[in-house]
Amino acid sequence: MPTLPISELTDRAREIFRLAVEGYLSSGMPVGSKTLAGAGGLNLSPASIRSVLADLEQLGLLAAPHTSAGRMPTEVGLRLFVDGMMQAAEPTADERAAIERRMKEPGPIEHALAATSAVLSDLSACAGVVMVPRREPQLAQFSLVPLGADRALAVLVGEDGGIENRVVPLPAPVPPGALEQVSNYVTARLGGRTLAQAAQAMRAEIASGRSALDAASRDLVERGLAVWSEDAARRPVLIVRGQANLLDEAMLSDLERVRLLLDDLENKQSVAEMLDLAREADSTRIFIGSENRLFALSGSSVIASPYRDRDGRVIGVVGVIGPTRLNYARVVPMVDFTAQSLGKLIG
Repeated sequence: MPTLPISELTDRAREIFRLAVEGYLSSGMPVGSKTLAGAGGLNLSPASIRSVLADLEQLGLLAAPHTSAGRMPTEVGLRLFVDGMMQAAEPTADERAAIERRMKEPGPIEHALAATSAVLSDLSACAGVVMVPRREPQLAQFSLVPLGADRALAVLVGEDGGIENRVVPLPAPVPPGALEQVSNYVTARLGGRTLAQAAQAMRAEIASGRSALDAASRDLVERGLAVWSEDAARRPVLIVRGQANLLDEAMLSDLERVRLLLDDLENKQSVAEMLDLAREADSTRIFIGSENRLFALSGSSVIASPYRDRDGRVIGVVGVIGPTRLNYARVVPMVDFTAQSLGKLIG
């Protein structure tokens, strides 16, 4: 059913519709005529309000889950409200500070993104999702530090100052000075390259016999590259935090819907493809229920916003996944602020 233009509603219908939707989003429960009459400001009897509610139901904007229950917005009604009636509330100073503080925690960029996803989940009471930028850092230095007879710590330093390390198994025995020789060799070939680019250059050099490394040192180089290449391949393109926030009392009454939603979230590739729809958006996008195929059966909404580097290129997407009755007026500006802050952080 196409969305009805808000201008086609009378002033009375528009106000009752707005109050009914806001009441539902606040309580999670259908809103009845007596509740709306008691809210004040309408100056209408419950009978008059019931008549308008019936008209709005006839238009497909409201629905009654039970004969004697109040009304709740349909997906069409929620879309009309979000696009034409919602009054967004900017994040508070405390919320902005919490978001910026968590995303500036030290460590690799993935740590900052995971922290951002977690704090967005906490503040919105939804599941927070962040797509990791599809880029590899350029590297500046590589070191192998001995941890014992059969292990070494491989340390990579990026040109952006980020530091990552992994444990590398060593063949026994390792000749004296071999770790230092390998560290110097790899570092000399990193300058301005990603790990994949540096690995390709080193392997070509070793295969052609141009390398001055002995057999033991060549083996160490290959072991280090194998560990880092495998790790890079396993890095998630999507970070999800706060799935437990989705299991509220209302959802637990429908266990099949809970199972569908958690299954959807486990399929990170499908979630990432869904978030890709927001990459080309100029601003925050909102998908309500069946508007997005992935979450159509579980009846969930997605709010997602792209974040950009200093040149305006989209490098990722941040957002939340929650029930269709989430507080759009509060969460939409929060997601938008988070996207802007991530763009400034990553540059």
